[in-house]
Amino acid sequence: MDNLDSLVTAAAADFAAASDPASLEDAKARYLGKSGRITELMKSLGALPPEQKREAGAKINAAKQAIEAALNARRQALADAQLAARLAAEAIDVTLPGRARGAGVIHPVMRSWMRIEEIFASIGFDVGDGPEIETDWYNFSALNNPENHPARSMQDTFYVDMKDADGRLLCLRTHTSPMQVRYARAHVAKHEAKVAAEELTGAAADMPEIRVIVPGRTYRVDSDATHSPMFHQFEGLWIGSDVSFADLKSVYTAFLHAFFERDDIVVRFRPSYFPFTEPSAEVDMMFEDGPLKGRWLEIAGSGQVHPTVVRNYGLDPEKYVGFAFGSGLERLTMLRYGVEDLRLFFEGDLRFLEQFR
Repeated sequence: MDNLDSLVTAAAADFAAASDPASLEDAKARYLGKSGRITELMKSLGALPPEQKREAGAKINAAKQAIEAALNARRQALADAQLAARLAAEAIDVTLPGRARGAGVIHPVMRSWMRIEEIFASIGFDVGDGPEIETDWYNFSALNNPENHPARSMQDTFYVDMKDADGRLLCLRTHTSPMQVRYARAHVAKHEAKVAAEELTGAAADMPEIRVIVPGRTYRVDSDATHSPMFHQFEGLWIGSDVSFADLKSVYTAFLHAFFERDDIVVRFRPSYFPFTEPSAEVDMMFEDGPLKGRWLEIAGSGQVHPTVVRNYGLDPEKYVGFAFGSGLERLTMLRYGVEDLRLFFEGDLRFLEQFR
């Protein structure tokens, strides 16, 4: 019993020497375990006379409490050291700049789409939208495409293996031109309903002009550096009682100057053939400066709307005339940004797309 102080000192030294929780628990077992030094001393109390048992028991309990206090202190010290090491390993330097989430960018083709809408809206054109799965009638017949036209071949057009309620074939639209007919017919029906409801006569009953552009996705069986099975077009239509080819040239030339933000663009209309326009013309442009200086670039198809198509609008071709044109959005985007391969627009390569940030 006289060695209790040295026992406490020895226990504290052993606990201090423990470098991890496992070795600390081993040291604890030597003093407080089932066969530990304190436990053996407690068992020896039974051999003492009653008058000595109380005094010896109090001393042993005091030693036990001192040893437990040393044990708990060492446990806390090891836990604190472990936490400090973890905090040091996982430290965050709050003085460093934050890692901001990268901002997305508008796809270059969509940038062109939005720009075209803004330009034509500024000169009074509406923006139309229509279905990408079209009937054979709207896509071909209404636009004066004959039954034996090559574009109607299954090898040149994506047909859908079903028909509409009227039994007409369905296909992925090969151009945005079907919306000419859809928009014009809706425009005519709306005007006729207004005339009937308000009982308009004379000049008040004349139909307002139709001015609309239709940007959207189109589909053709084609794939190379300058063609894609899915691509974007925008269609333009202006119909009225006094619309001429001169208006077409004026509108499209003004559009090119605004789109490319430069005035050194020469435009020419080259005679061509399209079933839905007569006369028809390819639109070519040439830059007077830059890498493409002096080269004529085909940029659009255009023409005065064919009388048969005007009838399919629900209008009298003897009274209403106008023009239509169509351009590829990818083509315009490639020229605006100097892109040489159309496929880059659809591959999703961030190295390419981040250039438009």
